[in-house]
Amino acid sequence: MKKVIIINGPNLNLLGVREENIYGDKSFDKIKEDLDMIAEGRVKLSYFQSNHEGEIIDKIHECIGNVDFIIINPGALTHYSYSLYDAIVASKIKTIEVHISNISGRERWREKSVISPAAWGIIIGFGTDVYRIALSYIIDYINETKET
Repeated sequence: MKKVIIINGPNLNLLGVREENIYGDKSFDKIKEDLDMIAEGRVKLSYFQSNHEGEIIDKIHECIGNVDFIIINPGALTHYSYSLYDAIVASKIKTIEVHISNISGRERWREKSVISPAAWGIIIGFGTDVYRIALSYIIDYINETKET
């Protein structure tokens, strides 16, 4: 069974209480319940969240040879973490970058992602559904590549 990890960056542990007008009112525990139901019997799903850039980089390094896909919401690291970009590139793991809000429509400094060039794909602006969309895409991709 293929393995998928969802990695969340700084402040995403506060989902459900943080700026609900931007990030919604759903806690990540509730999001995980929904994702676990989608993943059941299809992929092995794990989660990691840290408010520390180095811990996220270390986790990506640990994924090498152990995980098939990464879904990452880098939070504010999106806009300046070249070391996170380097870790994703070095891992050679298919990575989908997700953002709950439309970062292109927010503050000017949030418009650019230094992570995106390392990503296999990017999903932004669909609220917490970005995780479901990314996971569903991976599951479909796995099923399609099995048949060919």
